[in-house]
Amino acid sequence: MSFSTLRLATTASVLALIMAANAVAPAYAQDAAPAPAPAAEAPAAEALAPVSPDTVVATVGGETITEADLSFAAEDLTQELSQMPADQRRPFLLRVLIDMKVMAKAGRDAGMGDSPLFKQRLAYLEERALRRAYFADAIANAVTEEAVRAEYDKLVADFKPQEEIRASHILVATEEEAKAIKAELDSGADFATIAKEKSIDPGAANGGDLGFFGKGMMVAPFEQAAYALTEIGQVSEPVQSQFGWHIIKLEEKRESSPPTFEQVAGQLQQQLLMTTFDGTVAKLMEGVQIDIPDPALAAAVQAQTEPAAAAEEAAPAAQ
Repeated sequence: MSFSTLRLATTASVLALIMAANAVAPAYAQDAAPAPAPAAEAPAAEALAPVSPDTVVATVGGETITEADLSFAAEDLTQELSQMPADQRRPFLLRVLIDMKVMAKAGRDAGMGDSPLFKQRLAYLEERALRRAYFADAIANAVTEEAVRAEYDKLVADFKPQEEIRASHILVATEEEAKAIKAELDSGADFATIAKEKSIDPGAANGGDLGFFGKGMMVAPFEQAAYALTEIGQVSEPVQSQFGWHIIKLEEKRESSPPTFEQVAGQLQQQLLMTTFDGTVAKLMEGVQIDIPDPALAAAVQAQTEPAAAAEEAAPAAQ
């Protein structure tokens, strides 16, 4: 079965590429120096000094291990590094590379590098490295802070303020308790004091204050009763939800504001990475013919491709 265009990377593989790029992004730029491995934290003065990728960190049987090699190993061992203290990462990577040098020489001496299967593996590893290099250089490097800020500016321009309210509540188990508390409040009792004394909600210690919330953030009966309050300081009649019986006090009203750049920068960066990735791959795939002889496998690949494409098509309509 042939496909004139086929999106080869699923969301999972995109995220894997993003993680790899974040781990050692400079290492895969064609002309960039590999980033130093995520080793033990260096003193501030040393951290500012650039480290050449050609700097030799060890010699094994006459062969050198460089800072670039540490960087490449760090990319392959990201998961292992994340599970150990920072001061152990650099020696761990170096130990792995020393073992690699020794075992690689033994395999070479045994003629293993001449087998057809090894040559196939070598070709695969070369293409994997080239894919990562292309991703870092042509895609990740295109997602600059300026590009992320431009996306943020669009988000702010499209933002539509919604009414938010700040409310406090007293939660009790029965309607009888709720009615008795409402009577106390009507007689002038302090809402926050009663909340601290009688509410079974975990937020009772701060007088039942729930902070600001918008529509859709609370269970329906509570939200309806809270938004039905019109005057600041107004207290609702007892209202039941699956959590018990609530008495709600309206504290403040305001219009929602867009999130700050810092709050959404990471999410916007990831979205831009994926959008840039998809667009780049789509251009590269133009005119490329793909044939998968096994019909079942071809159908399975197509099934993975179609949901992602459908989601992309539906996204503009949902905005």
